[in-house]
Amino acid sequence: MSSEPEPEPGLAPEHMGPRYQGDPIMLTVDGEEFRIRVRAGQPGSYDFDWLSGPHAYGFGHYGPAALSRSELEEAIRRFLADIDPTTGYLAE
Repeated sequence: MSSEPEPEPGLAPEHMGPRYQGDPIMLTVDGEEFRIRVRAGQPGSYDFDWLSGPHAYGFGHYGPAALSRSELEEAIRRFLADIDPTTGYLAE
């Protein structure tokens, strides 16, 4: 039996996560705060951290091209629209 803890939803620890390029982008969308980081060498790949949410939670976007600010905001709105208000996680 392993002594490792069971995985839980949330953000990857910094030491285990991907490398990022540049400073994070901080955005507030519909009253919610997000940190957005661009994966190094992958200009269309982003990790979004929901900083004001009820849990350490986030999502990724993977694409071939960098997103504009309005596209980043729209990605956040799509994510928030799928959140279950009771649990604070993606609705099932």
